[in-house]
Amino acid sequence: MGSTKTSKFDILRTPRITEKSATLNSMANCVVFDVHPDASKRDIKHAVESIFDVTVRSVRTANCMGKVKRVRTHVGRQAAWKKAYVYLAEGSALNVVEGL
Repeated sequence: MGSTKTSKFDILRTPRITEKSATLNSMANCVVFDVHPDASKRDIKHAVESIFDVTVRSVRTANCMGKVKRVRTHVGRQAAWKKAYVYLAEGSALNVVEGL
């Protein structure tokens, strides 16, 4: 996914706010985002560093497949998504769950 095709705001979709992500944020200085499925770790790192003005230590990604759902005789599939675990450097802090 080249930087000329999409902007940094298209790469990061939304922060994933769950109990697990809140625990990771407080204990491991990690923030979890839903990201574009074609985004690479390098794209995600550059997007987070430029938008939030923080230093990223590492990025881990997980591709989540959509579940099969049935309603009577109709069978469908939910959309697949990708999430990124962004670990920040020691001096950086980003708290997306603050105020919720």
